[in-house]
Amino acid sequence: MTTTTSPGTPDKLDDDDYPAYTMGRAAEMTGTTPGFLRALGDQGLITPLRSEGGHRRYSRYQLRIAMRARDLVDQGTPVEAACRIVILEDQLEEALRINEQLRRSQHGHEPAADT
Repeated sequence: MTTTTSPGTPDKLDDDDYPAYTMGRAAEMTGTTPGFLRALGDQGLITPLRSEGGHRRYSRYQLRIAMRARDLVDQGTPVEAACRIVILEDQLEEALRINEQLRRSQHGHEPAADT
């Protein structure tokens, strides 16, 4: 039996935040171990959702974050520091995005400056 979605209906698997992957599959996809993924959770870098049975489920977004942390650890960065670096990078990216939005909205509402 195949399931189809109606036009305009988003497929859950296309959603970056949908928790589609089990711990084992997430570890396989990121080239890590379940223990590494648990360590990232312990550090507060990623918080997987839990299935009704209590199993961890990861999203594609979380897997990208885990791979960034893995790259840092592979370069010799301790897990705790790698998690902090990734968190700070995310915060910086968000701040830059907000700053750009504010800059664009100001330019759209300010009169042209005379030079």
